[in-house]
Order: sequence, then C-alpha cells, then structure tokens
Amino acid sequence: MASLTDRKDAARKAAFARRKAAHSDRAAAGYLSEVLAGYRGVPLAGYAQMRTEIDPTPAMEEASAHGPVGMPVIMGAGQPLQFRVWTPGCEMAAGAFGAAIPATGDWMEPEIVIVPLVAFDRKGGRLGYGGGFYDRTLERLRARRATMAIGFAYGAQEADDLPLEPTDQPLDLIVTEAGIITP
Repeated sequence: MASLTDRKDAARKAAFARRKAAHSDRAAAGYLSEVLAGYRGVPLAGYAQMRTEIDPTPAMEEASAHGPVGMPVIMGAGQPLQFRVWTPGCEMAAGAFGAAIPATGDWMEPEIVIVPLVAFDRKGGRLGYGGGFYDRTLERLRARRATMAIGFAYGAQEADDLPLEPTDQPLDLIVTEAGIITP
C-alpha cells in the first residue's frame, strides 16, 4: 500500500488537474461575498490568487468597506502565517513562493480566514500545498479565540477520500462558484 505521503502527492496532482480545468471558467466570488455579508466588520483574511486558484479579491474588496482585511505573509518554514492589513489598490510585493503580499502596513489577527486549497471534501477536510502553513496558523488562532476557516475553491476540487492527518485543521465552511457547503 502507498504511504500517506505518496497518497497525498497523488491526490494533489489529481486535484491540480481538476482545478486547472475549472479555472478556465473564471468563476466569480458571489457566494463568498454572500457568506461574508453576514460577518460585516469581523476581521478577516483572504489571499492573493496564484496560478489557477479561485480569486477571492472581489469579496475581500466588499468586506474591506466594513472592517479590516488582511493577507497572509509567510514568515519562514515551519512557522504560522502572519497577516498584514490589505486594502484595495494597496502596493503589493512578491512574497515567498511567488504570492503577492501587501508591501507595507500594520499586522492584524483575523477571526475569519479564507483558505486556498488544492482539494476538499464535504466533511471539511482540506488538502493544501504541503507546507502546513494554514494548519499551524489555524491551530494557533483557534487556541486564542473562535476562528472560522472558509475553504474557497472550485467545485471541481471536491474529492471523496482525502488522505488527512490529525494535524490537518478542518474547514468550517466551503464556498465554491456553485454554492456553499456546510460540513
């Protein structure tokens, strides 16, 4: 039987292919905006779209009119993410792994985290890129206060059997271009 690492690598490869095919549709963030409208003013963090990820910035722009919005900054291998305040049109710089991050600004701590992913399941499982950044970050945030993790992905990224580990932090909600899934 294949090792857990081999199974995760295979699951990532298949999910990347499904995401790439779905990305050609350029889906909107309408359902994400709908979810966030119920949390006006609550500090939240999104992310800058990379490659074929679904783009959360339209929903983040709307949310920024009502409260603080941040973006993740990788501080180093094995460390939780930190979040820098983001506003529409702010100056961006290249961060680790090619992710765009706000070039300057204050640090913030979100209570809602919009999480990019490679694959998800309907039970709230998430397969990320393999660095563990969001798992460490969510664990740290949830130890301090209730923190909602919203997985944002194309519906095509859904999988039935994800190879998960005890350290993988669950998603509280999954939002796709087609709707909202509550685990």
